[in-house]
This record gives sequence, structure tokens and C-alpha cells, in this order.
Amino acid sequence: MPGKPHPPEFRAEAVQLVRSSGKSVAQIAQDLGICDDTLRRWVQQDEIDSGKREGLTTSEREELQRLRRENRILREERDILKKAAAFFAKETDRTR
Repeated sequence: MPGKPHPPEFRAEAVQLVRSSGKSVAQIAQDLGICDDTLRRWVQQDEIDSGKREGLTTSEREELQRLRRENRILREERDILKKAAAFFAKETDRTR
């Protein structure tokens, strides 16, 4: 189970350490008490955000997540409205 997310400042500092210290990612991760795969992902995401690597930037990922959440909510609302419309159509037929 993932823990509490690290603040952006911590992530940026960790990425900067990878770039400037000359130590391996594994060593820096151990020194910081984080998983080396996590630190590798942070470095890769920083490369994407700075245009050095292909992929979705952090802001694009956030937008995609927001749009997916909004889409899910709209589908749920649509389904509720469909059920309500069917219910009231049946009620209207009964009163005739």
C-alpha cells in the first residue's frame, strides 16, 4: 500500500541530487529512505516535463485524471437520469 506522497520540493531536491551528486540512483534512494524505482520514476518524469523525453507531462497527467473523473461522474449522472425517466414514463402510463 502506498504511503503518503512526498512533497514536490522533496522530489525536486531528490532529482537534483541524482543529477549533481555523481552517486547512483540506488545509493541516493537509500540515503533518502525511498525506493529506488520511485526515484527513477521521478527522474524520468522530470525529463518528460523538461522536454528531454517523450511522454505525458505532469500537467497533462493531472488534466487526464481530472477529465476521467469528470467523465465517470457524468456517466453516473446520465444513468441516474435514464432510470428516473423510465420510472416517470411508467408512472405516466399508469395514470392514463
